[in-house]
Amino acid sequence: MCPRLDAGRGAVSIAIAVSIAISIAGRTKSGDTSAMVKAVWNGITLAESADTILVEGNHYFPRDSLRDEFFEPSSTTTICPWKGTAHYDTVVAGGSKNPDAAWYYPDPKPAAARIKNRVAFWKGVRVS
Repeated sequence: MCPRLDAGRGAVSIAIAVSIAISIAGRTKSGDTSAMVKAVWNGITLAESADTILVEGNHYFPRDSLRDEFFEPSSTTTICPWKGTAHYDTVVAGGSKNPDAAWYYPDPKPAAARIKNRVAFWKGVRVS
């Protein structure tokens, strides 16, 4: 997720450093098909792609790699100082709900533009 930053001189430096790290880290995509990344919860594959973007330790999957039948919109939002406003989906799979287990930035700030139309996971969703 997004680090909490206190307002002040250090906040801008940290945001710039994180933006540079994203540019360096790039995508997990490679010519090797073994680079497939999966998101699994409750024994169900929610997303699978060889084209994820790694940001702050989280794989952001292309939106079209998700199995839409396992997601319900949530009204939850949070704000990251350098990425913008995150929106959440509840994962529904295997007879259980995992509220707000997927998040995305529909209109990210310029420093995070590469994760637009991409979704990341937490709250027990295994990404490997």
